Amino acid sequence: MTDPPAIPDTPRSGPLEDLRVIDMSTVLAGPNCARYLADFGADVIKVERPGGDSLRNMAWRDPRDGAGLWWKVVNRNKRAIVLDLKDDVDRDVLLRLVDDADVLVENSRPGTMERLGLGPDELLARRPTLVMTRISGFGQTGPYAGRAGFASIAEAMSGFASLNGESDGAPLLPPIALTDEVTGLAAAFATMVALHSAAATEVGQVVDANLLETMFHMMGPLASLYALTGEQQPRLGSGLPYTVPRGTYRCADGRWVAISTSSDSVAARVMELLGVGDDERFTSFDGRTRHRDELERLMTEWCSTRLRDDVIAVFDDANAAIGPVMDMADIATDPHYVHRGAVELVDDTPMQSVIARLSATPGALRWAGRGLDADGEEIRSNGW
Repeated sequence: MTDPPAIPDTPRSGPLEDLRVIDMSTVLAGPNCARYLADFGADVIKVERPGGDSLRNMAWRDPRDGAGLWWKVVNRNKRAIVLDLKDDVDRDVLLRLVDDADVLVENSRPGTMERLGLGPDELLARRPTLVMTRISGFGQTGPYAGRAGFASIAEAMSGFASLNGESDGAPLLPPIALTDEVTGLAAAFATMVALHSAAATEVGQVVDANLLETMFHMMGPLASLYALTGEQQPRLGSGLPYTVPRGTYRCADGRWVAISTSSDSVAARVMELLGVGDDERFTSFDGRTRHRDELERLMTEWCSTRLRDDVIAVFDDANAAIGPVMDMADIATDPHYVHRGAVELVDDTPMQSVIARLSATPGALRWAGRGLDADGEEIRSNGW
């Protein structure tokens, strides 16, 4: 694999440009946390073990240079160095970086960093204001803390998989790295909270983020519901127990739309389109829920007799919520995505832009994930 282009000489800019982050994590959730910081200007040094992060070889590759596409996206805007933490010289390089770092992100199994002599006690003694963000499968404590933790397991154990699928089918896992993506965001948020605290108190701390509890938080009031009533949300395919109709519907041309009626005002407009606006059974959330099968049948039949573009036009005219089911080919040419600049070319590789737009201090994509040890010599010689 050829090395990506040289890092731009232009000064680093962004709201986090004075932030120094060591990213010792692997694969997805931890690197995603550091990526969000890097996208808004943080100086992130990606530390890899000898041989490199396994994400370099996961899934799809760029046909032009053989580099992993996951790697290019998740480790963009980071400098790269390989360090063997069992080697005294390399260990010293890391510790010198820690001495001037603001954040260290790691996702080793709990206890690993302590066994290496790089646990919170040692690192915070060297750098008292350091925020050490630790991302694991199940958290740093508890009976499951030492288990191998992957997103699929968290999706199964958080209640998420039990809700996904058809009522008479198997529980389903998501077909994307959902938990890793969401946990990266949650960890980045928690890291910024800890940094805010450190700025005020000059005291660093450990951020304990994990895959399981991040997904559990996405269950909303379901834990409260069960504790108070014993009720559990059933699997309903694309449906929700409290919003009817809601789901994906096939149109006459074989294309699909997604429809939601999650407010009474929108639901009333959809009922008018279906010709049942005066039917008292469908004038409230409770009524629509009680007559789920009938409403879903009406919605399915209504869509099935119309072309997708016509269905969308009618809904838009009624100011009702609808969207086409889109794949990556649709997204690549969609005018809204294009207008928003949702996809950027970074080192000639298209990828998602920054996750949020700041009007005064925007983030920026400067380079894609770097080659193995691409910046190692410079970092060993000059540190930050």
